[in-house]
Amino acid sequence: MKLLMICATFPYPPSRGGTQVRTFNLLKQLSYHHDITLVTQKAEDVTEEEINSLKGWVKTLMLFPHPSNPQTGIGSKIKRFSQFLITGTPPNVSFLYDQSIQDWLDETIKNNNFDAITCEHSVNEIYIRPHWKNQIKTILNSHSSVSRTCQHQLKTGTSENYQRDRLYLPLLKRYEKRVYQKFSQIVVTTDEDYQQLKEFKINSQVSVLPNGVDLEIFPERISDPGGHHLIITGGMDYVVNIDAACFFSQEIFPLLRQKYPDVTLTIVGANPAESVLKLAEESGIIVTGKVPSMAEYLHQATVCIIPLRSGFGIKNKTLEAMATGVPIVASDRGLEGMEVDGENAPLRALRANTIEEYVKGISDLFEDETLRQTLSKNGRKYVENNYTWDSIGEKYEKIIIINT
Repeated sequence: MKLLMICATFPYPPSRGGTQVRTFNLLKQLSYHHDITLVTQKAEDVTEEEINSLKGWVKTLMLFPHPSNPQTGIGSKIKRFSQFLITGTPPNVSFLYDQSIQDWLDETIKNNNFDAITCEHSVNEIYIRPHWKNQIKTILNSHSSVSRTCQHQLKTGTSENYQRDRLYLPLLKRYEKRVYQKFSQIVVTTDEDYQQLKEFKINSQVSVLPNGVDLEIFPERISDPGGHHLIITGGMDYVVNIDAACFFSQEIFPLLRQKYPDVTLTIVGANPAESVLKLAEESGIIVTGKVPSMAEYLHQATVCIIPLRSGFGIKNKTLEAMATGVPIVASDRGLEGMEVDGENAPLRALRANTIEEYVKGISDLFEDETLRQTLSKNGRKYVENNYTWDSIGEKYEKIIIINT
């Protein structure tokens, strides 16, 4: 098949973040059996080496410039909100729009050059004409619901801008319901997002396709390092991860220091925000920024903490920690879409949603080597059986091929 994939975020290297990880690995699996044309945008930090590496996985790479960062003044913000009210399209989506990409897509769809189109992340929906699904199969790989994320952040007090998001929420719900109607097929990462779409009562087919993990990049560690070493991972310029790192460092880590004076916390992730960098001023906390190998840092940790208070969809960081055999203490948000406890599942992670639960879960793992080994082995086996990119890619291929 001739497949057209649209991804505004340049999806290489896959270590850059969640969107890149999912997009590249699905693209990689599809490229083994299909001709891929990828439409994407080049940010300033994308290198020629990365471009050439990505070209090796596609038949054609259509590369367009990434737009400049939006202005931040109050007047610009009011203008963007006004446009949202008028057009119904969120500012983060309209910001990425490039008329030259639209012109190219219009021409290629007119000429019937492809068998199917996939939008890798919901922001790319802006290029899809509603009538195209009558001519060609159109697939939205949404990653997670933006209205559901906004609603939860307002509910939990983790919103970056409460007043703005309170105004945005009804608009986001209206936007998502309209957008989903444009596609033949919607792909989400968790059953929770699937239930959200059922509430919208859309006519499109919906499939659940979780994220995966590359077991070669994230091998199982050889031994348990013991000690009192904690790790938090993720892109540290993303508001959800920033909130998680600050919450844990400021509210929970000091309590652990009282019990375990030698405890350390390593925060690993690219582009740490100023608030994250400032955490390193506290004794026992290290902020690394981008590292050559996330797996090496995970292997050195006694416990991986995933203290997310917002954000939806299955988390790559959770899968990666499980793959390396590091015991996990995580919130409901960090474990969404995964069966890690309960009557029908072996214990694969410890769940924590309060300060007391985090302290207890971490303390239990620090003091019980057998419990650490149980979580390590069960987590690794769970990933091997359910979350390899090979198996996820095969499922995505079937979703694309059926009824095409």
